[in-house]
Order: sequence, then C-alpha cells, then structure tokens
Amino acid sequence: MYFIYSILYTTAVIILLIPQCFKRPSGLRLTWLREKLGFPAMTGREDKGSARSFWVHAVSVGEVMAAVPFLHLLRSSYPGSPVILSTMTDTGRAVAEAKAPVGVRVVYMPFDSFCITKHFLRRINPLLFIIVETEIWPNAIRAAHVQGIPVIMVNGRISENSFRRYKKISGFMKRVLSRGTLYLMQTGDDAERMRLMGAEEKKIIVSGSFKFDCPERPAIPPWATRLKGPVIVAGSTHTGEEELMIAALRKNLDLVPALKLVLAPRHPERFNEVEALVKASGLSFVRRTQFDKAGGEERADSHIIILDSIGELASVYGIADIAVIGKSFSGQGGQNPLEAALWGKAILCGPHMENFPFISVFYKEGAAFEVSSEGLAEKIRELLEAPSMIREAGEKASMLYVKNSGAVVSSFEAVKQCIH
Repeated sequence: MYFIYSILYTTAVIILLIPQCFKRPSGLRLTWLREKLGFPAMTGREDKGSARSFWVHAVSVGEVMAAVPFLHLLRSSYPGSPVILSTMTDTGRAVAEAKAPVGVRVVYMPFDSFCITKHFLRRINPLLFIIVETEIWPNAIRAAHVQGIPVIMVNGRISENSFRRYKKISGFMKRVLSRGTLYLMQTGDDAERMRLMGAEEKKIIVSGSFKFDCPERPAIPPWATRLKGPVIVAGSTHTGEEELMIAALRKNLDLVPALKLVLAPRHPERFNEVEALVKASGLSFVRRTQFDKAGGEERADSHIIILDSIGELASVYGIADIAVIGKSFSGQGGQNPLEAALWGKAILCGPHMENFPFISVFYKEGAAFEVSSEGLAEKIRELLEAPSMIREAGEKASMLYVKNSGAVVSSFEAVKQCIH
C-alpha cells in the first residue's frame, strides 16, 4: 500500500510542481522548491555534531497560532536545541515567521517522499518529529520511524469527515499509525476516532486543546483603536460570507448609523475580490493597508474596513463588540472562535462549526450563539439593542476559555517523556 500511495503522490507532485512553483512570488520560488525537495538552508547550529533539533509541523495559520505557546515552552526548556517549524502554506509560513519565538527556523514541509524526507531528517537531525493537529503524512512518519525518531501528534484532532475518509483505507492507516509513538488528542471523540483508525490505545491520551492556551492577549493595532461606534469583526470569511455580512450591516445601519464592519477574508488572494464586492455595495470602505495614508480620520469613519493584512485578526478582535466566525455559514466546518473568546466577545457562528465541536458547550452556556444565514442580521440587531447581552455573553466566553486552558503544559510534559 505504501508503494501505491507513493506512486499516486509522486504523480500528483509532477503534475502540480510547476503551477505550484509559479503561483508564488519570484523571490520565494527557489526557497519553496529547495525546501520542498528536502534541502533547507542550514545554519551553523544545525550542522551535524551540534545539538539535535526538534521538528514541529503545523500545516497553516491556525495550527501555527495554536502551536506558538508550545514552541515557547520548547525553546525555553531546550535553549541549546534548534527548532525547525515546517508549514504547508505561504500564509502559514508568514505567520510562523512573525509569531514563532526567537530561535525557531521556519521552512516548507518537504514533499511526502520517503527518500526526500529521509534526506531532510539527516540534515536537521531531530530528536522528535512533532505533528500539530491533523497532518498524517505516511512517508514522513515512516522515514522518522526508520531512523529511530519518535513521532508525536499534539493537539490532535480528527474531524468526522476526515475519519470517514481514513476508514476507507483503514488497513493502510493502521500501518501508518503503528509507527507513531504518542497521540495527544483534543477530545474523547478525537481519541476514539484515532483508536478506530488503528492507533494503539496505550499510545492515545486526551490532553485538551492548545487553542485555549494563548500566552497573552496581543496588542491592539493603533489604527484599530481609531474606529468609533460599535464594531462587528467578521473573521476568516470565505466565499459568499462577505455578501452576507455586508447585507447584515446594511440592515442595521438604520438602528446604529455609526456601525462598523471589519471584514477579514481567510485567503489573501481574495482581497481584491472582496474589495470589488464592497465597492459594489456603495458603502464607504477602506483597506487596512491604506488606512494610515492621507485622510486617516475620514478613513476611520468608513463603514467597512477590509483587513488585508496577515496575522492581525487575533488582535483586531480586541476592538469588536460582536465577533462573527467565518467558514461557518458556507458549510465548510468553521474557523477558530477562541481568539474572540480570549477577548471576551459576543460570538456569532453559522450552522457549520464541525471542526470545533467544543462550541456546543459555548452555545449551552450562552457564551456564543448559533444563527442561520437568514437570521444573522436579526441577531446582530438583537445584540445591538441589548448591550448587556453582549457583555454577558463575552464574560461567559472568557470564563470558558480560562476554564479549559492548560493543555499546552500537560502535553509538553507528556512529550518530554519521549526524549531519550
């Protein structure tokens, strides 16, 4: 089965290699190609003979942000050991370079070829291969296992959709997972799915979610503090959700003429598309990257601010009165609501939050509200008319956040036991 997987994967790489390379800025192409082929640029501390490193893999922005507190613990506990953080996406890489602690090298995850990964492992010489959340790359896991490197999944999560796909190749998955050393899963459901996929029960621990363990609230950007009036922040929106938010804003301007909407599209390549949608609405708007240019005070009065920057959303939630979670109205599983909960904000989610099952507890406790696309504008109006409801929901969200924290420390203690 490994042979079939490798043939299929290699075929896909050959087909997509040139398009994937040229979709990146010219200055990044050579770096992307070199690192995907297992040749990261090395520093003196990572040469053979120096202290062994740690390899941490976090696929994209959400996983990188969740891993940051864990990375801080790793760096402070093992200051002499380099940490290599790999990502799959350009946005993940950008956020990793901005948010990871000093001393963490950021690279692209090499192609999942046994030979390429084996070469990569020999170059970085890791003590552990630590996978954040849901990334299961068969050849990378096999290469690490063959070289005697423990493979650990932290903050593990297996969605129902992923579970159904993995079950179709359960025999193969059992072989892959048998090479893992430890699986630290977010919930009991995640642990059970991992067991049914073939991981040995003695290797599985329920450790909680890293996303409740933000080291501290990030500083609110100065430009955001200049927004006056109630503010709705729609975070990590996907196709179709911007139109929904614009319509909801328009329906509530009669109640609160000074109402503001911060739109934060999930994918940077959609910034221009979203600007065209906003422009067509006829409402006043400004892109965040244009905010500080001439006419700043006038720009602060715009009804819509397009957050066309990377890595600022978590801090911009700090000025929200209401936070609306993207990817939850488009049927794609939702985005992380905990960045808003950290700030103690009233949270609105669409009916599709499958990737964050803990949200059901937030709904039950009145710390967040599930709404349909049709009911979004009405729920926003209800909250705007009752500021006490906004305050109470935010307080409950903050309390639940604190109550569920601690997963990073407990997971780190478990990981330490695997270092020999």
